[in-house]
Amino acid sequence: MQIEHWHEDRDGLLTEQALREKIAGRGYAVSRCVYPPGTFFPPHDHGVDKIDAVVSGRFRMTLGGQEGVLEAGDLLLVPKHAMHTAEVVGDEPVVSLDGVRVR
Repeated sequence: MQIEHWHEDRDGLLTEQALREKIAGRGYAVSRCVYPPGTFFPPHDHGVDKIDAVVSGRFRMTLGGQEGVLEAGDLLLVPKHAMHTAEVVGDEPVVSLDGVRVR
């Protein structure tokens, strides 16, 4: 599992719009999701390549037998048909940008 972190010196100021543009620039359609504390997505997969990114909050992801916690500015590539889980960690909702490969 490779979590890509936002680096302000390279990526600029972290804003929702800047994160959205970074994902869209890689050929993904982007939608915004808000998940309340306690949200858990059991093992599942998708028929397309995806990127999960966090604007705020903490999102625990498992993928390929590995676990990591995404925080503000973090991205995770989830290849199509890769089984994974996701869970909101803590008392804050997660504001997430969900990227779906379109090209």
